[in-house]
Formats: sequence, C-alpha cells, structure tokens
Amino acid sequence: RGEGAWPESIDSIIKLCKRPLIIGRSNSTKNLRTSFEHDLLLKGIQAISFELDHDCCELDIQNAYKFSRKNNCDGIIAAGGGKVLDAGKLIADLLDINCITVPLSASTCAGWTALSNIYTPDGKFIKDITLKRCPNLLIFDHKVVRSAPKRTLASGIADAIAKWYESSLTSSSSQDGFVQQAVQMSRVLRDQLFLNGFKAFKDPLSNSWATVAEGCALTAGMIGGIGGARCRTAAAHPIHNGLTQLEYKNRPLHGELVGFGLLVQLHLEEKNSNSQLPKQAKSQLIDFLSQLNLPISIESIGLRNITSNELTKACNFACKDDSDIHQLPFPINEKDLLEAIQNYQSLAT
Repeated sequence: RGEGAWPESIDSIIKLCKRPLIIGRSNSTKNLRTSFEHDLLLKGIQAISFELDHDCCELDIQNAYKFSRKNNCDGIIAAGGGKVLDAGKLIADLLDINCITVPLSASTCAGWTALSNIYTPDGKFIKDITLKRCPNLLIFDHKVVRSAPKRTLASGIADAIAKWYESSLTSSSSQDGFVQQAVQMSRVLRDQLFLNGFKAFKDPLSNSWATVAEGCALTAGMIGGIGGARCRTAAAHPIHNGLTQLEYKNRPLHGELVGFGLLVQLHLEEKNSNSQLPKQAKSQLIDFLSQLNLPISIESIGLRNITSNELTKACNFACKDDSDIHQLPFPINEKDLLEAIQNYQSLAT
C-alpha cells in the first residue's frame, strides 16, 4: 500500500502468475488498466484484458470464466470498484487460480474480503457468496486511488462507518475474542472517520486522506474477516439490498445506499429502545453524511416520486426470512421497515 504500490508490486505478481486476465469495466479507467497491461508486459507477463458488461452478475462471471479458460490464464487481476473486485475474486475462486485485487477507488472494502455479492445485470442484489480464501495480493496505490472521483471516497466512508453501528448492535455481547476485537476495531475506525472524513473528502493530498482511504478499503475489510458475518451486517446492508430492487434514473453507489440504510437502522433502534443514544447517533450521522454530500432522504437517493407499493417491494426483500436484518436485537417486519424508511421522505429530516 502507499504511493507507487502498483510498480512496487510487479515482482510479487510475477510470483503469482505469468498469464493473468485483467478484469475491469468502466470506460473512465480503461486507460489505467491498459497502462497496467503495458507495465506487466515490460516484465515479461503476458496479460489479457476482459471487459465486464454489467455489475458483478452471473452472465459476466460465466463469460469471463470461459474466456479465462480458453486463453489458459493462470491468475486474475481485478482492477476497479467494488463490483469489479467481487467479480474478479469469484472468477478466480471458480477457476482455483490466484487473485490480485487493485482497487481504483476507496469506495468499498471488496479488495480484501473473501466474499462476492451477486447482482442482476441491471444492478439488483441477488445474494452473496463466501469464497474459499481472500485475494492472494491486494495492491492499494495511493496515486491511483487519489485520482478517483470524490464521490467514491464519500461512499466508502459511509460503507465503512456502518461497521461500528452494525457490529456493535449484533455482536457486542459475543464471548468470542476475535469478534470482540473486531467490534473494537470498528469503533476506532468510526472515530477516525468522524475526525478525518471531511478533511479527506476536501483535500486528497492531506494526511487525513491516507488514513480515511485506507480505513475504508483495508481496515473495514479486516473487521469483517476477523469478526465474521455477524460483524458485517445488521440492518443497513439488508436495507441496501432491498433498495437495489427499485428502479433509478441514476443508480446510487453501494455506500450511498448503506449510509441511508444506517439512518433507517438508527430510527428502528430509537423506536425499539428506551435509550436516547440512537436519536443522538442519528443526529450526528445526518450532519456528517450531509458534509460529504451523501444522501439522507428518499429524495436524495434518487427516489423522488416513489410510491408506498414500490417501497414495500424493497422492504419485502430486505426482510426475507434469511436476511441478516433479523440479527437485530428486536423483531422486524416489512411494515416496521416501511415506516422507518418513510420517516426520511424529504431532505428536511
């Protein structure tokens, strides 16, 4: 990790593969991936490029799997955002070959984790898949990540800060030492993000930026790895999964929906608790998310004219029997969730 991590990592890549498949998607990062391919060629590594057509979906996974086998690739280099990284990890897992992740933003911790989320071609969440292992190598080059849009960092902050609010709710009473340590890590991460998040968002050349970017992309992934599934989700992520089932003119980023889901989770906690802490946490979080231009209402996530019936569809998905939302320490149903979401109808929250 750090400035120049990509060129410094090439000798390590050589030890892992000789003919990797470089996977990406966004046109805005195509030139960067081409430069990676050129750098590898100079070191005698014959990389082959593959462009994903959608988010991490089964069709793209199947096509990349077949393409990789046809070209005798012996490794996967996934370079992109969270869904590209998830796709690369899953393809490598299916092929049982080495996986190298190169996050091109700090928008999620997907570069670290042994987990892939599967979506439909139009971005609706389907399920997550636990992989056999974490990536063999993660390359977090500050120079590369710093060039990503500021919106991706803000999204990453929302996704990472959710680790504390979710894990402390579901795992605080655990007797497992690893889980306890993971929960405390998430608390320290939350504090660092509150202290440094806005400065990092405003100034990518600041020391705060490095702390925050690495916290979002690296530390957040470690927390889930150490603490397990119960340190990953409570309500915020299942609410994200439900909201992806809806139609958007401009689909929000993962962390943007998770951050909104976190506000909804805190509202549910407030309604099911005699404590004032959820209300205070909600007020603090609204102010913080607003500073980062993150959505804090149904309108600001792009659902200005959404109907109750459409929102109910999202709630039904979020509250499925096997959903992690049922890890909440109180019962939850579709009606309760709908009321909580509708509490954030407009920006005047």
